[in-house]
Amino acid sequence: MNVLVLNCGSSTVKFQLIATDLDHIAQEADEHLAGGLVERIGGEAIITFKARGGEARRTTAPVRDTRAAVEAVIRWVTSADSGIGEVRSVADIHAVGHRVVHGGERFTQSVLVNDEVLRGIEDCIDLAPLHNPGNIRGIQAAREVFGAGLPQAAVFDTAFHQTLPPHAYLYALPYQWYRRHRVRRYGFHGTSHRYVAYRYRRLRGLERGQTNIITLHLGNGCSAAAIRGGDSVDTSMGMTPLEGLVMGTRSGDIDPAIMDYVGAKEGLSPQEFDSVLNKQSGLLGISGLTNDMRELLDEAHESGDRRASLAVEIFCYRVRKYVGAYLAALGGADALVFTGGIGENSAEVRRLVCEGLAWMGLELDSALNEATAGRREGLISREGSRLAVYVIPTDEELLIARDTVRLIRGVRQRF
Repeated sequence: MNVLVLNCGSSTVKFQLIATDLDHIAQEADEHLAGGLVERIGGEAIITFKARGGEARRTTAPVRDTRAAVEAVIRWVTSADSGIGEVRSVADIHAVGHRVVHGGERFTQSVLVNDEVLRGIEDCIDLAPLHNPGNIRGIQAAREVFGAGLPQAAVFDTAFHQTLPPHAYLYALPYQWYRRHRVRRYGFHGTSHRYVAYRYRRLRGLERGQTNIITLHLGNGCSAAAIRGGDSVDTSMGMTPLEGLVMGTRSGDIDPAIMDYVGAKEGLSPQEFDSVLNKQSGLLGISGLTNDMRELLDEAHESGDRRASLAVEIFCYRVRKYVGAYLAALGGADALVFTGGIGENSAEVRRLVCEGLAWMGLELDSALNEATAGRREGLISREGSRLAVYVIPTDEELLIARDTVRLIRGVRQRF
């Protein structure tokens, strides 16, 4: 099956076209046929397309809305210029899988989309007002472009973390706030954490129930997850993606009283302060330079910039603190897994995180660590290290495509 995977935001549409089926999944023979991005929707959009094995092509064109963006994707995918021999018409796209950020407590697994599911996603808009509306527009656009008969699946960022026990997901706040307003930890990046946990099992030849690991999704957004017996039992992001680790522009954990104190000093409304926490904090806020870890490392090494070094140090310290906390919560783990743009590519960040864990027998292999970047996966700790360390590139789009196929074929296994 050729599955179009869509990740639709307020002004962007990311896509991948993936050929997969139950046989492909069993044999790890899935094929990424194409991918791309439509950004600045609502005006003169920037459109980037890349077919399998080809160079990225960038153009501009007026794109009115999400439906027009999806139509632009379909026109390119089915054109002779794309070079995708498997797709020559709309009929050669057999299903659509959607990334949906928030499923609340209702959606604990991926589901096929129908009117009831769409209403359920709409009911979660209060929990993810910046993300779910764009996801909904993507589902509606695909319905309009392909017709109601084409199967569509929704894969939720929050679903993997619905196995958290109450003592992990509840905040020490008046309990009626949870009962009335569902104030709790939901966690995010669940599709990524689930995928790398699956790949770890495949690399080790383990069953799901033997998976006891800590996964670190480190990119512009960052989160950690404690996984016991294949289930997420704790995660660093909370009711929103703001809580937890230091991120590119998000603060992560702070004392909530800071909002009133600094808000009064700076004359900031709650909405303005929230914007600062999400868009002007993290690596950007500390360094005053950039939210890009690569640029910060360069600045720290080449010009000795103190604040760039401090941003990197705080970032790695916070990750190390969460690893220690999750080792305690799990009662020990078998492996630490790095993923995400920073986790996959920055040997230096991995080294700085792991250096502080030598006390418990973690021994990093410097040569393996330095050699592992890009789309490479594998073990980077020394033989005999008490806690193994892996780098596993994430592939959320592939998992969305696979979930879509499983749902269509009626496969109800846990992955």
